[in-house]
Amino acid sequence: MNTVLPLFGRLLFALIFLVSGVQKIVGFGTEYARMAAEGIPLTGVLLVGAIVVEVAGALFLIAGYRTRWAALLLFLYLIPTTLIFHSDFGSPEQVNNFLKNLAIMGGLLFASAHGPGAVSLDQQGDLGEATHSKRQGAVS
Repeated sequence: MNTVLPLFGRLLFALIFLVSGVQKIVGFGTEYARMAAEGIPLTGVLLVGAIVVEVAGALFLIAGYRTRWAALLLFLYLIPTTLIFHSDFGSPEQVNNFLKNLAIMGGLLFASAHGPGAVSLDQQGDLGEATHSKRQGAVS
């Protein structure tokens, strides 16, 4: 059971990024207008970048592929996102979103530090490399 728990954790954890990225794709015009209203320069470029980071980061987390780097990238992405969009501390909703993002950032640091767990492409790669190294050692 302990081997599949990190998989389910990664899946649930990545869901917020995957849904957010897909919503940005579907509502591209609305999201563009919201970002422009915040005074974000290069709005189109940064919006496309946000979509790529959110969707790719989520898929990498779910698959457990390059998990540590994907988690670190999403952590770094959330720093400006949180400060720009959730720093209105006069709004209880934004305070809640700010704290939620801090919690997500903590989880991302945890994933970056501890890796994906046993059921992941990262672990499959490690096993494949170990098996390949053993074969090479036997041949030498």
